[in-house]
Amino acid sequence: MKANKFLSIIALTGTLFVSCSDDDENPEPINPEETITTMTVTLEPQGGGDTVTLVSRDLDGDGPDAPEIDISGSLSANTIYDGSVVLLNETESPAENVNEEIEGEADEHQFFFILDGGLNASVAYADDESNYVSEETGMNFDTNNPVGIEFTLTTTDASTGTLNVTLRHEPNKPNDGTLSDAGGETDITQTFDLTIE
Repeated sequence: MKANKFLSIIALTGTLFVSCSDDDENPEPINPEETITTMTVTLEPQGGGDTVTLVSRDLDGDGPDAPEIDISGSLSANTIYDGSVVLLNETESPAENVNEEIEGEADEHQFFFILDGGLNASVAYADDESNYVSEETGMNFDTNNPVGIEFTLTTTDASTGTLNVTLRHEPNKPNDGTLSDAGGETDITQTFDLTIE
């Protein structure tokens, strides 16, 4: 009887040791979803003129308050703008620059720019993954898949409409530039009402 209890204890202890063995030797890194409260899109006209900024700030995240939208002015007709997107997490102090994580995981992120409502403009990517350094390897990515932190927006005739800016996490790459083909998960999306004069 004592021998059976002793063997049972050894068997249980052995099971505990086995279940605590090498399982955690190489744990999967946890990559939590980015917290993004603020999107700032800066449009700087080539050749001089007024810079236009588009800001969406949503400090309560999924809370009941809608984002605060600020558009500094109208766009000029027949103008090429150098565009950039900066994302912040302003729940931290000082605010965390989320762009750093996007740049370090450029192969897992892509901005999409959707013009609608009759806005006479077009958007082209001005960067790709090779412009950024991999968090994992410390080396530049070697593909020309677009990221969209930098872009150009070209206006033509006077008009009104919208520009939607969406960041997708783990989209299919390459894709045809549409959200439906890209898939992935939306990290942030915002639509801005714009006027071209």
